Amino acid sequence: MLDDRTTAAAWPAAYPQGYAVVDVETTGLARDDRIVSAAVYRLDAQGNVEDHWYTLVNPERDPGPVWIHGLTSDVLEGAPLFAEVATEFSQRLDGRVLVAHNAMFDWSMIAREYARAECTAPVRQRLCTIALAKELALPLPNLKLESLAAHFGVVQRRAHNALDDARVLAEAFRPSLHTAAERGVRLPLLECRPLTEWAAAPAPRIGRQATSSAYRSGSWRPSRKRPPCPYPNPGRYESDKPLKQGMRVAFSGDTSVDRELLEDRAVEAGLHVATSVSRLTSLLVTNDPDAATSKTIKAKSFGTPILDEAAFTHLLRDVAPAEDSADG
Repeated sequence: MLDDRTTAAAWPAAYPQGYAVVDVETTGLARDDRIVSAAVYRLDAQGNVEDHWYTLVNPERDPGPVWIHGLTSDVLEGAPLFAEVATEFSQRLDGRVLVAHNAMFDWSMIAREYARAECTAPVRQRLCTIALAKELALPLPNLKLESLAAHFGVVQRRAHNALDDARVLAEAFRPSLHTAAERGVRLPLLECRPLTEWAAAPAPRIGRQATSSAYRSGSWRPSRKRPPCPYPNPGRYESDKPLKQGMRVAFSGDTSVDRELLEDRAVEAGLHVATSVSRLTSLLVTNDPDAATSKTIKAKSFGTPILDEAAFTHLLRDVAPAEDSADG
């Protein structure tokens, strides 16, 4: 590990100048779900904590899984709307790399809230600590935050509390960052694209009388082209074995997690997301394998393995490295 006294001289010049470690708790996982609390730990270029910030957010709807985040309607009723904290939130993010555990999810929820408030988050890159842990080949039993925390001896006091989760992640991110710097590892930075395309709909009103009906869940489009998968296709998924980087995965039908989010999780794990099913497809993910869709029909005719969303999400936690990158 880099010694603090020599860090400044040895630190990779290409690394970012500051980070915003973020955690948000939400009413659910879908694109029309809302943030109920948010926390940000600001870190300097070498991962040292500068300050932290936390706020509740009135989601203007049912709070969702109270048994997870513990925030009831009564607690959130007097909380500010996201539009009312957006400026302060922006000050915490401005000019920094957004860091989160499963960063695509946190970024998606944040970007949607900013879009509803008709403004844009001042952040252009994100770093997922799951992707960094994989890049560093940390010996974790799984990729949960609690496992990353335990690996670095960080005590988690209140799981699914945004402030404590952000603290835990900040404390675990610093040694991860220093390990990456020591090894000269290129950080897995990804672009953060704001949501700017909207269907014709009334602009959402900002204020306590606004309702979520002004926001249409299907009204935004990601409008982006993913980079090609860097790993070769290792072939079909085999039951009771892990997924392997490079596998071609197709999706069919409705998913409980937002489709774009699920696909992005697959891409960040090193899988190839296919738009159709062919003889080269490794796996089809669908919650309705009996549906007569073109993808399920082709999958069955080709003998392509089929898994439901829950099983696929479980497998995403531990994707095996590509054979040609095992020693890299």
